[in-house]
Amino acid sequence: MEQKQCVYYMTPDYKTVTRIADDLTQPKGIIGTADGKTLYIADIGAKKTYVYDISRDGTLSNKRLFCEMGSDGMTIDEEGNVYLTGKGVSVFNPAGEKIRQIDVAKNWAANVTFGGKDRKTLFITASDSVYTLQMRVAGK
Repeated sequence: MEQKQCVYYMTPDYKTVTRIADDLTQPKGIIGTADGKTLYIADIGAKKTYVYDISRDGTLSNKRLFCEMGSDGMTIDEEGNVYLTGKGVSVFNPAGEKIRQIDVAKNWAANVTFGGKDRKTLFITASDSVYTLQMRVAGK
């Protein structure tokens, strides 16, 4: 039997789990916007990241290609820029255009998130290291 890697939605009451994306090769990174209307899913196996609209019932619609890069982990900032990991951290604006590259001294960056008191510290995990970077924007 063929195994599939899929994305699921769990209702807030934890009673129902629904498969919401089953057409991806190897979904890894996932992040939603603060308003709950948009979901980004990185398909590391296909080397692509997609963006979806989120319906009130948690289902996804309007799948579209965000960029030609997959990712292990991902985060988003207050301006809607999406951070994808791999060879360092690549930053894409909301239109899916790469606007910045953050290099790290390791072969692979796995996860990225904002933290700190003001959420303006970017944390990057890479191989056997954790890097921090003070940012001008805050994470969402």
